[in-house]
Amino acid sequence: MAFLFNYLVSSMIVSKKQLFKRQITLSEIGKVGQQKLQEASVLIVGCGGLGGVIGVSLAASGIGNIHLVDFDTIDISNLHRQFFYALDDVGKHKAEVLSEFIKKRAPFSEVTFNNDSITKENVFDIISEYDVIVDSTDSIPTKYLLNDACVLKNKPLVYGSLYKFDGYVSTFNILKKDGSYSSNLRDAFPEIISDIPNCEEAGTLNSIVTIIAAQQVNEVLKLVAEIGTPLTDELLIYNSLQNTQLKIKLTSNFLKDRIAKLYKVETYFNPACVSQNIDWLISAVELKKIIGDSNLQLIAVLPNLKVPFKVDQTISIEEFDVATFFVDKSKTYVMICQKGFTSYNVTKQLKEKYPTLNVLSLTGGISSY
Repeated sequence: MAFLFNYLVSSMIVSKKQLFKRQITLSEIGKVGQQKLQEASVLIVGCGGLGGVIGVSLAASGIGNIHLVDFDTIDISNLHRQFFYALDDVGKHKAEVLSEFIKKRAPFSEVTFNNDSITKENVFDIISEYDVIVDSTDSIPTKYLLNDACVLKNKPLVYGSLYKFDGYVSTFNILKKDGSYSSNLRDAFPEIISDIPNCEEAGTLNSIVTIIAAQQVNEVLKLVAEIGTPLTDELLIYNSLQNTQLKIKLTSNFLKDRIAKLYKVETYFNPACVSQNIDWLISAVELKKIIGDSNLQLIAVLPNLKVPFKVDQTISIEEFDVATFFVDKSKTYVMICQKGFTSYNVTKQLKEKYPTLNVLSLTGGISSY
């Protein structure tokens, strides 16, 4: 009976009129608006908590062409807020798994993906084919890279970001009636900020993730269907603990010419990495050569950090006290975190207290391993 039921469901002929009936009923959408959604193409960069909700919701709304980009794989710690992944998916690429999930329930959406990182070398090629770009990453340098590339290529960018209980949403770089473009990320935050941890390091609730993702979906649908008022020239900040929100007005100061000059010199690496003492760093390649050495002490400075090898100790940066941390000066310590910022902070503190101690930070964190 189960086989027969599955066969009937899989062979069911579903029409757009049936699937999108409730949406088409809206006078602001109608058949014309639904067709606009069907003809639209959207690029989603980042397939974690934000990107998963965004991808599934946009496909369910009838966006005709969706491309997913994420280099990351699924970790068990993702599952509390990334609802479209299961325990069996741990270790698989997020973009690929999310793509398969969407395909099973969105027959009128073409969904493609790649498992590559967005870089300065490929960003223009990746964004060029799509009508709307969605930023659902948790990497601050990548957010600036996407922003600057969208400004230079005249692409609208729907921005979303999270920090603990706060969420940030805006729609950047929209062509206005007078021929100018609306504000962009640099009008809100001019420079890449080096000391803001991502959700892996700072933590987050799944509720704020879903709220902000829904706001981003709403922005995309308004843009494509040409209804309502997009969040342009303002930044929406929502606090989930107090259920409050505010909007900050933005002024377009970073125009295309200015962005072009920045793009030529910007590396899109976190400034904290650029200023790190190279004598206190170890690359992933170098670490792989010495894994297994009896004098090596591998220290994870982030609880629940997923690493492909056994660590000797796990500490929390919030609880780390260099004065009470026991060191064996005959050992070589390698500090490891997700991106290489927190581990360098611990390394720096230890080197300042014990100048002769052999302690290193893994460059780029475990993400680079």
